[in-house]
Amino acid sequence: MYIFSNIIFSFSKHHLCIVSSDEEDACLCYDKVMDYQDINAETISRWISDGWQWGVPIDSETYRKALNGEWNVKLTPKKNVPHSWFGQLKGKRLLGLASGGGQQIPIFSTLGAKCTVLDYNDLQLESDRLVSQREGYDVEIIKADMSKPLPFTDESFDIVFCPPSVCYIEKVEPLLKECARILKDEGILMITFENGLNYICDAEDESRIVQSLPFNPLKDPSLFREEDGIQFSHSLTEQLGGLLKAGFIITDLYEDTNGYGLFDELNIPSFIAVRAVKKPSVLSDFKSSKA
Repeated sequence: MYIFSNIIFSFSKHHLCIVSSDEEDACLCYDKVMDYQDINAETISRWISDGWQWGVPIDSETYRKALNGEWNVKLTPKKNVPHSWFGQLKGKRLLGLASGGGQQIPIFSTLGAKCTVLDYNDLQLESDRLVSQREGYDVEIIKADMSKPLPFTDESFDIVFCPPSVCYIEKVEPLLKECARILKDEGILMITFENGLNYICDAEDESRIVQSLPFNPLKDPSLFREEDGIQFSHSLTEQLGGLLKAGFIITDLYEDTNGYGLFDELNIPSFIAVRAVKKPSVLSDFKSSKA
């Protein structure tokens, strides 16, 4: 059991038991079990109020430029995704996975994609709703947890676009299998992975390596930092290897820094953007393995 900001956090395998410890507010004390994704949703809402990079929707000028062919989107903090990764988007069904915030989906809509956005944070989804109303395009908006089976039928999408978010789920391989399931044959997955470097340094002094990997606060509660929510490191074996196991062919990738701090100053990458294509036999292989 650990105490942060007058809140007691008691960890179990997948949940936190939270009890107020403020005697002055005893009448407001509560005891409830929260899934770690609910903790992360609340954390991200705080970040958005502080101007978080991934929570600032595009303005009308950026939207108009995109309509005229001047556009870019990001999978990582600093670098733009190559336009060649997308091909022709007109008429394609595209899922923005954990991609709320009114940043990427509006751009894809200007390019003619039929867009769905899935996110677990209400503010992120509200931003997409407001931008779509302001600019007059259609988007399907779904609140769901990407750590659980995705609420779509098999082979629903041509493209899945997933900015930095796998660090907020404990298990990556089930998500990658779900992406393979909902993508059509030769469908494209664009996803951001991390290499663990963001978790190994002292929070106050990035020049000091103090933490071993993997980083998992559910298994080691001492790692929990209230301001960071519940985050997890993942090995490249889990991430890139998980893509291959799920039936994807990796067609391209690039690295990027986290955009701030010592690692950014020294140009040490923390993130990997990956483009992968689903092999045509994947879904039939999954069905055979379950038979």
